[in-house]
Amino acid sequence: MSTQHHFDVLIIGTGSAGLMSALQLSDDLSIALIAKDKVLEGSSYYAQGGVSAVLDSNDDFESHIKDTLSTGNGLGNESTVRFMVEQAPAAIKALEESGVVFTQKDNQYHLTTEGGHSHRRVAHVADKTGQSIQTNLLDSVKEKTNITLFENFIAIDLLTKDQHCYGAYVLNKATNEVESFITHKTIVATGGASKAYLYTSNPDTSTGDGIAMAYRGGCHIVNMEFTQFHPTCLYHPHAKSFLISEALRGEGAKLILPNGEQFMHKYDQRAELAPRDIVARAIDSEMKTHGFDCVYLDISFKDKDWIESHFPTIAKKCASFGIDISQDPIPVVPAAHYTCGGIQADIHAQSNIDNLYAVGEVAHAGVHGANRMASNSLLECVVFAKACANHINQQDLKSQHLNFDDWDASRVSLSKEKVMVTHLWDEIRRIMWNFVGIVRSNKRLHSAQMRLTQIQNEVDEYYRLYLISSDLIELRNLVSTAQLIVRSAISRTESRGLHYNEDYPQTSDKAKDTIIDS
Repeated sequence: MSTQHHFDVLIIGTGSAGLMSALQLSDDLSIALIAKDKVLEGSSYYAQGGVSAVLDSNDDFESHIKDTLSTGNGLGNESTVRFMVEQAPAAIKALEESGVVFTQKDNQYHLTTEGGHSHRRVAHVADKTGQSIQTNLLDSVKEKTNITLFENFIAIDLLTKDQHCYGAYVLNKATNEVESFITHKTIVATGGASKAYLYTSNPDTSTGDGIAMAYRGGCHIVNMEFTQFHPTCLYHPHAKSFLISEALRGEGAKLILPNGEQFMHKYDQRAELAPRDIVARAIDSEMKTHGFDCVYLDISFKDKDWIESHFPTIAKKCASFGIDISQDPIPVVPAAHYTCGGIQADIHAQSNIDNLYAVGEVAHAGVHGANRMASNSLLECVVFAKACANHINQQDLKSQHLNFDDWDASRVSLSKEKVMVTHLWDEIRRIMWNFVGIVRSNKRLHSAQMRLTQIQNEVDEYYRLYLISSDLIELRNLVSTAQLIVRSAISRTESRGLHYNEDYPQTSDKAKDTIIDS
């Protein structure tokens, strides 16, 4: 008989959304917090930029709301955006209460600006904001006696019955045994799906697990065609897609061609501070037009001491590859970065399945629309984690748990064909990069859909025959999420925000979400 765990709340994911949700829940609740890898191995930890919030007397909520909706190209939900923006200063305070010390200048927040923002409103901790948030939130979580951390546990499927969720089946990677987590409430905070692409700024954990599980469990999935490509990832064979923060462009860094020529002014009057979709397409266009492997980002006009004090992590990383950013421009390329779509969730982070919540990048709360404005992501994590926890705290959780059958592995065998998993993983990511990338076409999208359907069938057969493994779980989720992206992209017969289709270059007068039901 396999292990069964009983908790009041299960949180799947230990990024900023998961950790903040755990901290905001009542101390009277028993909480299971599971991480598929090390607790700090996720996109939140690597976020360099910061948290957007109105903290300057020259700024105001209406401006932040307007900028967010404008960047979202007509698809943002104004009431939800307003809720997030108005809760932003309180989110900053909540992070400070957990020990985060934001960079100061003259006893005030040192605020930067990034693409899409009309004011300086990005609070940051040098260029390692995510790392600071994650480590401080984790320290706070470890002080709580009602929270149990499960490291190296990867969720397989949600336990659902009659449109209700009661927890999840989870693989213990240390024992390779499947364990049941039976709970009153489940919060999915697994992050995004950018690992579906060959080149990504995200860590290996971003395989769309929560989106795929929720889809299989009956959730509505919204706007998966909007994958944000970060314009500037370090181009180096050993850099593993290290992110070069947008804050450099906020401080005046210029995008240039190998001959030193600037080009962003040809694409948008905001030049380097245009929203990410515009900057990424501009770089993609220049690379394809001229046959370049990369373009360059130049901040060498700044003083060396200033650079090293403002961007110590980036300067150190580049130096490790022989690039002195105070002297040399940084080679950069676009890479898949952020999933703007996800599990449909309301202002309390509730999905359409009872007892199931979605928070952070995995969720579609309506705040990003067709393109996320920089540094609204960490803000979303904190604001909606608090809203989710408050909603759960106000409910009277029943003391009785349902019983679910243990995971049945009696009819499967140990695989001797693991090469198939690695091959299909690589093929999916190449299909997505080549056919469902920054610029799309109907022909490429339908070619991708055809081959992904074949891969899905192969993966399903493999899943039925062989013992479960972490790699197989991720492959199953990756192909499912890739198909959701392609289906959404095919159904959108226009170009809007992050979705650009050469066959439909115009933007429709009517803005509407793409919703896929399971």
